[in-house]
Amino acid sequence: MASEIEEAALAAIRATGEPFDVVEIDPELADTAAFCEAYGYPMEASANCILVASKDDPPVLAACLALATTRLDVNKRVRKLLGVRKLSFAPAELTRRVTGMEIGGVTPFGLPGELPLYVDARIGDLERVIVGGGGRGLKLDVPPAALAAVGAEFVPDLAVEAG
Repeated sequence: MASEIEEAALAAIRATGEPFDVVEIDPELADTAAFCEAYGYPMEASANCILVASKDDPPVLAACLALATTRLDVNKRVRKLLGVRKLSFAPAELTRRVTGMEIGGVTPFGLPGELPLYVDARIGDLERVIVGGGGRGLKLDVPPAALAAVGAEFVPDLAVEAG
């Protein structure tokens, strides 16, 4: 049975009118590498939704989506997008408070309306991408058009190749 936040995420993606698949998973395997290995999905088609927060009081926040094979460019690209001096990944507690979601289940669907959503432009080149489903027991297989439909801004070089 889906949680309230998972239901909100599913309602948000349904509202886009784009086709999607729901993948129910073992919550212990929600972290991307473990999920891909256990369920046979390629890392190149899996993305992580990460909340970032400035050091300001109150913090400037944004959600960012980057492929699992890349690393979010927090210190340069994202920091400049937000116009802040210092930026880092939001701690789990802040992520939970702002989104209602646990790390490993954060989804770009059903986020608070005032929260900007930045997506690495490489994701726009894919036919489909796997993202969190709002909880650690759910993943969503979606076309990039669904991200655009919820107001995502596709940003070149939001992430850099990992490694």
